[in-house]
Amino acid sequence: MNAGTKFAVGAVLIVGSVGYLMASGVKQTGQYFLTPTELTQKIAVDPSFYEVGMKVGARVVPGTVSRDVATQTLRFQVTDGSARYPVVFHGLPPDTFTDSVEVVVEGRLKRDGVIYATNVLAKCGSRYEAVPKA
Repeated sequence: MNAGTKFAVGAVLIVGSVGYLMASGVKQTGQYFLTPTELTQKIAVDPSFYEVGMKVGARVVPGTVSRDVATQTLRFQVTDGSARYPVVFHGLPPDTFTDSVEVVVEGRLKRDGVIYATNVLAKCGSRYEAVPKA
């Protein structure tokens, strides 16, 4: 085997190994980003989709937010106008979390139909303005 062939075989092995490591890393850490309607469709097509890590982008349904200060549990519902899911989050919500704010909920949908969130992100206001001077 000449030097050029050895170099080509080595290059193919290295590129193949790096490609495999990248693909397996993305598969292990990748998450779906869905709306509630897309999540409903995904569950209808693939019932094994429960317990899969995902991010759901939606709006908090006004009047559904309840907080338990003692256990730091936040319960609310999210919707995109078509589908609605209840969410349970243990921890402190972001300062910008209010009733009817747009949120991204990171967590898993359980078989009871509730998204158990590990992280909640709330959309900030589009503008912050200074208080006018008197």
